[in-house]
Amino acid sequence: MSLIDDMTEEYVLLDKTRTDDGIGGFKPVYVDGVTIQGAMVFDSSMQARTAEAQGVTSVYTLTTKKNIVLEYHDVLRRTRDGKIFRVTSDGDDKFTPKSAGLNMRQVTCEEWTLPGGD
Repeated sequence: MSLIDDMTEEYVLLDKTRTDDGIGGFKPVYVDGVTIQGAMVFDSSMQARTAEAQGVTSVYTLTTKKNIVLEYHDVLRRTRDGKIFRVTSDGDDKFTPKSAGLNMRQVTCEEWTLPGGD
């Protein structure tokens, strides 16, 4: 088992559905989807802190296995504490090549609040 495997924990991808809001429109509802394993780290570098002060919220990096391709604005919940994150990059942008011994893919994330506070 590698250090990366030791750092992984469980996340639940949340699927967005829409339900009738009772007044002719709809509201988004997020329901539990598949469970994945990943390692989330907070970027506390001076550059990240400066960017955060300027409104940039992508201060987390989530590392998963290459076969897990997350998309921009996917939403996930960390099982350990229920914290919600939204993906802020494209999962096809940063991954190890086929020839590498590591099996990793990375996306940036931000802490997020579900619409309606759900």
